[in-house]
Amino acid sequence: MAGVSRYEPVDSPDATTIFPYHDLTPPEPGDVYEAREVVSRYLPRTPLVRSEALSAETGADVYFKREDTLPTGAFKVRGGVTLGHRLSEEFREAGLVAASTGNHGQSVAYAGREFGVPVTIAVPSDPNPEKVAAMERFGAEVVATGADYDEAREWAERRAAEDGLRYVHSANEPDLVAGVATAGLEVLETLPEVDRVVCPIGGGSGAAGYCLTTGAIGGAEVVGVQSAAADATYRAYHEGHLDPAESATTEAEGISSRAPFALTVGILRDRLDDLVTVPEAAIWDGVRDVLAADRILIEGACAAAVAAVRSMDDVAGETVVVPTTGRNLSTEKLRRAVDPE
Repeated sequence: MAGVSRYEPVDSPDATTIFPYHDLTPPEPGDVYEAREVVSRYLPRTPLVRSEALSAETGADVYFKREDTLPTGAFKVRGGVTLGHRLSEEFREAGLVAASTGNHGQSVAYAGREFGVPVTIAVPSDPNPEKVAAMERFGAEVVATGADYDEAREWAERRAAEDGLRYVHSANEPDLVAGVATAGLEVLETLPEVDRVVCPIGGGSGAAGYCLTTGAIGGAEVVGVQSAAADATYRAYHEGHLDPAESATTEAEGISSRAPFALTVGILRDRLDDLVTVPEAAIWDGVRDVLAADRILIEGACAAAVAAVRSMDDVAGETVVVPTTGRNLSTEKLRRAVDPE
C-alpha cells in the first residue's frame, strides 16, 4: 500500500473516478498465482518465441511473449476473465460498462459473453473499426462518444453511476492487474533466466503485472515504454503526481491516454526499474520491421517496446522479453506503416 498512498485520487479534470468497488490495494505475487487458477480455465497458454532479427540487431537474446495469440488478439483478456469470474451477483444482470480504444473493450466483451453478462463499451468517436467490429462480435453494445479515450471514459463513468452498472476501469482494478500478470508467470516457467522485460504502458496494467512476476519473483529488470506523444504515465512516474496531460496525440491507440491511474502508478513507482519514451516514427518503424522480419503483426503499443529495445545500448548479452501485447492493428495504420509514402 505504500506506493498507492502517495497517489490519492482527486476530483480533477482528468475524471479518474474511483467507484466504491474500485479497491486500490495493489495485488501481490500471491494474488497472481490465484488468478492463474482462473485464467487457465478459460484461456490457452501463449508461446515465447525468439526474434532472430532483433537478437541479431541488438546482441541480446530477444523473445516475444505472444499475447497476440489469445482469443481477442491481446493480453488484456487475461484480466477480463479474472474479473468476470469473480464478478459479484449484483452486477451480473445489470451488466458491465467500460471505455476503451479497443483491446480493453474486447476483453470485457469477451468476459461478458463467457459469463452471460451484458456489456456496453464506450469508444472515441473515431475508433479502430476492426476493434469495434470485434467487440460487437463478442456481443457488446458499442457507443462512440468523445474526442478521445479519456472523454469516452468520462461518459462510461457517468453511465455506470446513473444506471447502476459495474464500471470496469482499464487500470484501477486489482483483478485485471492480477489476471494480466499471469503472462509473467508463464515467462518465468519457460525462461527463468530472463534479465529484462520491456513493456508498453498505456494505463499500466501490463507493466504492473510484469513487475509483480518477472520483477518481484524472477529478479528481472522491468522497463516501461510510452510514446513521447502520450507521456502522462511517464510524467506521473518520474515527477510523483497523478496530473493529467493536456493531450495524447500518439496514433498507437493502445497506449494513448491523457490520464495516469492511481493503482498502476503506485505499483510502477514501487517496482518498475525505469520508464522511457520513444518517438512516434520509431514506433511505426517497429510495426513495419517486425512484420517484415518476424512475420508477426503487432500494434503500435508493442512496437513502442520494440523501439525502446532497439535504442538501448546496454542489452547485448542479456535475455530480453518483449510482450506482443496485441495484433489488432487497423488496416489503415498497417498500410501506412508498411508504405509511409
